[in-house]
Amino acid sequence: MGNTKNLLKEALSIILFTISMVVWPQASNPVDFVNPYMGNISHLLVPTFPTIHLPNSMLRVYPERSDFTGDLLHGLPLMVTSHRGNSAFNLSPFQGEENEIKSIINFSYDLEKSTPYSYSVFLDDQQISVNYGISHQAARYEIDFENAKNPYLIVNSNNGEMHWDGKSVSGFQNLSNNTKVYIYLEPQEQPETVLTFGNDGLIKGTDAQGDNASLILKYKKGKRTISVNYGISFIDEKQAQRNMNREVREKTVADLQEEGRKIWNEALGKIAVEGGSNDDKTVFYTSLYRCYERPVCISEEGRYFSAFDGKVHNDEGRNFYTDDWIWDSYRAHHPLRILTDSGKEEDILHSFLLMAEQMDKYWMPTFPEITGDSRRMNSNHAVASFLDAYRKGLRRFDLDKAFLASKNAIMQKTLAPWSGKPAGKLDEFYKNNGYIPALKEGEKETIPEVSSFEKRQPVAVTLGTSYDEWCLSEIADELDKKEDRDYFRKKSFNYRNLFNPKTQFFHPKDKEGLFIEPFDYRFSGGIGARDSYGENNGWTYRWDVQHNIADLITLMGGRENFIQNLNDLFSTPMGRGKREFYTQLPDQTGNVGQFTMANEPSLHIPYLYNYAGQPWQTQKRIRKLVKEWFRNDLMGVPGDEDGGGMSSFVVFSQLGFYPVTPGLPIYNIGSPVFGKSIVHLENGKEFTIIAQNCSEENKYIQSAKLNGKIWNSPWFTHDDIINGGTLELIMGSRTNKDWGSSPADAPPSFSLKKRAP
Repeated sequence: MGNTKNLLKEALSIILFTISMVVWPQASNPVDFVNPYMGNISHLLVPTFPTIHLPNSMLRVYPERSDFTGDLLHGLPLMVTSHRGNSAFNLSPFQGEENEIKSIINFSYDLEKSTPYSYSVFLDDQQISVNYGISHQAARYEIDFENAKNPYLIVNSNNGEMHWDGKSVSGFQNLSNNTKVYIYLEPQEQPETVLTFGNDGLIKGTDAQGDNASLILKYKKGKRTISVNYGISFIDEKQAQRNMNREVREKTVADLQEEGRKIWNEALGKIAVEGGSNDDKTVFYTSLYRCYERPVCISEEGRYFSAFDGKVHNDEGRNFYTDDWIWDSYRAHHPLRILTDSGKEEDILHSFLLMAEQMDKYWMPTFPEITGDSRRMNSNHAVASFLDAYRKGLRRFDLDKAFLASKNAIMQKTLAPWSGKPAGKLDEFYKNNGYIPALKEGEKETIPEVSSFEKRQPVAVTLGTSYDEWCLSEIADELDKKEDRDYFRKKSFNYRNLFNPKTQFFHPKDKEGLFIEPFDYRFSGGIGARDSYGENNGWTYRWDVQHNIADLITLMGGRENFIQNLNDLFSTPMGRGKREFYTQLPDQTGNVGQFTMANEPSLHIPYLYNYAGQPWQTQKRIRKLVKEWFRNDLMGVPGDEDGGGMSSFVVFSQLGFYPVTPGLPIYNIGSPVFGKSIVHLENGKEFTIIAQNCSEENKYIQSAKLNGKIWNSPWFTHDDIINGGTLELIMGSRTNKDWGSSPADAPPSFSLKKRAP
């Protein structure tokens, strides 16, 4: 009887295991956990797209529709030039009557499947199956036409030219700033006829130009598979052809997908995690995949086109990268790459210096894109990435040039947001008075470099520039430039000029030095609070002193008041209905009280409890925020993700640490989601985080060891881990309010003194 029971138990276990495998398919590789659809719709802004690309590669595509829930696909993409851009080129397979042909066909579709390296879809009305494989600068479509009508391929450039030479389609699309993207497309089966659009419909023709320049390749009737290889280039059509021949000519879609899968597993495998749920792993690896979307490498066989001077350059053996939105990527995106891709990070920073040299003014870029530096947002935060990299041991860039280009950008270029104009009266005022003045109610703008929509953003610019000037002072110290060090160190305290001691907020002042009154820290400042702040209200910018948290604690009257102010941030209600709140502050979604999880200036805030003796609150907040706002579903990202700017926060936070102050080579400890994580450092060493008893409930640190030694500080240095290290945490479901609470254990601010071994 006992044997029978054991056999029944064994059989039941096998059945339950089989069911579990059906319900929870086990991913065998990191890329299998990636869900490109995570966050494709959100509260208000569009945070992510299901982008198909290889890590940091030039060729990127995603299916175009009005939004994720849109019912129709707008053709098939051939190239997008930004992580938010429309396709530069479009391919529409078609079977039907010629009078139904348009430049881009809107398709009803089904059975869509997207991975980082592949795409497939069934165009159900047309009865066409599509399969796609991608490489770095070239790709291949395999298109199955499943009915007996004439098949067509419509190749479109939104604004450019298309040519047929008897074998292939080549052409370009005009972008902005005298930048073009080129294509060379070669069908593996030659068409019967080539058509274009005339005044009265389709006509025979091999050339098209202007808006919606299109060529139509017509094939004989019958079911068939037509394969299409193509390459893209920013240099010329011949280079696009070379890229195609090099990367895809002898390969099938299956070959490309297999290669792409391997490349993604190598990239994502630089961080291995164990424990946690399948959803935890999906959020983690999807976020890590997003961190490889920008910037993009545009070197093509040793050359690249630079929109910063309109010329083609030899890359001298180092890849050239652009499309990096530094305003937010400096916070966590660049620091993450220092750990996993330090050589790539050095090339990216070197690219910034080349951009500065190529532009008319030797100014560090602020928002470099494919079409040049758009000078968007505020402040000049590339300086932080250079300082952070240098302090963490990266050396393959010229720090002297970085200092000069950054200094010029801060001193010679206007501080007015979204402007590349030279410094003017607003900047002279800042230099003399230490803050950007706000306009009084009814006062008209007279400064020509100020955008009529973006406004002065006086508090945001003052605080951001104070941080940038701290970075300059620290680089000057590294370079032994004592005069510059002292000058910028003094200016790095300019945030104090806008601190209102009565309210303990950073408060806009007019040109006479008086605080603007009356003032509401939630709603004053107009759309996006831009008359005072920038995209976020005063509650967010209350904490925007990343380089000197200790001084901010002092300004607020000490640790107790600082903690109370932090608690108030999370508990103070929105104050209006969501419709009214988000109409004024559309970037400030993902709210917990006045805290916004949806915009990068907030990312460091939950870690600030570490500085005031309550690391348990950081542990509580981080776990709650990540669980609630980053989920494995369509609304799983709370706001504008910016191609890695926000996702890098998720990667760090799920691992259990975060770089609050880029430029200080330290990390704040949070609360790991996984029982074990291994970061494979580029030097061949490993940093391991072990969280014993870690679970959804066991989120509080009971005790810790770092590299075998008892550790009571809620932070550690880059040196502690870069040559291999282990952080061991004992986790529990109740707070240990003593761990990390001593003032002596608080993370350092402003400067880092080496600890005794």
